[in-house]
Amino acid sequence: MTDPAALERILRLAPVIPVLVVEDLAAALPLARALVAGGLPSLEITLRTPAALEVIRVIAADVEGAVVGAGTVISPAQAEAAAKAGAQFLVSPGFSKAISERAPVPLLPGVSTATEAMMALDAGHVFAKLFPAEQVGGVPLLKALGAPLPQLKFCPTGGVSLANAPSYLALPNVVCVGGSWVAPAEAVQAGDFARITELARAAAQLKG
Repeated sequence: MTDPAALERILRLAPVIPVLVVEDLAAALPLARALVAGGLPSLEITLRTPAALEVIRVIAADVEGAVVGAGTVISPAQAEAAAKAGAQFLVSPGFSKAISERAPVPLLPGVSTATEAMMALDAGHVFAKLFPAEQVGGVPLLKALGAPLPQLKFCPTGGVSLANAPSYLALPNVVCVGGSWVAPAEAVQAGDFARITELARAAAQLKG
């Protein structure tokens, strides 16, 4: 599903979408609540752990204000399972025509080249994830893509940090960024959710 209007509402809720790899289901609710309290309501739960679908399910059901999505979606079956668990949006690391055509909720497809960006546009997407952003060219690449493809807006993810996020957010073709720095693994493991709220608060105030 493309549904650009619905996806845009989600992407514009905050300048940063936390990219979360949640190993322990017990951490899901306090982690999500800490991020939402800090001003980051859109949460990307990556499908990289056995707990991921249940994490999506409990956050979607129990965390007020959270808009939960599924990341690392690499097949239509995963897209369907994530949506059934309560995901309101999907994020894929690359562009897949099959996922694009069969996604039951709005999809943010990943691209890393001009060719893939055009494929996403051809499929009806006007928002895409640049991934892995820093490794494929970062800010200079986005500036270069902006001239021939001004209708495509990006959420750069991969190597984005508190330090370089403002450079991305300053670009006219960037709507938000994705990052994992707002939820450091050591803070999650230690149960230091107050620190995560503070990191989220700083991220929520970022501007280009």
